[in-house]
Amino acid sequence: MSMKFYTLGVYNSTEEAFFEKLMANGIDLFCDIRMRRGVRGATYSFVNSARLQEKLKTLDIAYEHLESLAPSPEIRQLQLDHDKAHGVKQRERNALCEPYIRAYTAEVLQGFDVDGALARWSAARHQRIAFFCVEDVPHACHRSLVLNAFREAGHPCEHL
Repeated sequence: MSMKFYTLGVYNSTEEAFFEKLMANGIDLFCDIRMRRGVRGATYSFVNSARLQEKLKTLDIAYEHLESLAPSPEIRQLQLDHDKAHGVKQRERNALCEPYIRAYTAEVLQGFDVDGALARWSAARHQRIAFFCVEDVPHACHRSLVLNAFREAGHPCEHL
């Protein structure tokens, strides 16, 4: 069976629905691509790093923090400035701006070893790999750009 890649966010999801998506799709590796692995408030506290890893362990899902795929503060600022200039709140964003996409691709994705990651995950027998960040809309988040890199490498990909 070949590898398949997924993305998911947490906003507008319940704890039950979030983990059900993972189980229903047979996810066996959860890649956290956030720089800071926490969220404020109780609503989404189940994705704070320690609690998330504990739950994934009970579901027999491996966890990997891929901080190298997180956008730098400077790249994030490009999007924040664009959102502010256009009166868009972060949780209402539907797409990433072009300056962000260009910077993220040049500074993050071009330095990421897709083939090395594929070899490592294949050796560990991972077949269903999910990339996680918080945004609800996949195209409003860098995880959609990460997924494109694996799609371009010929792997099936899906946003959950």
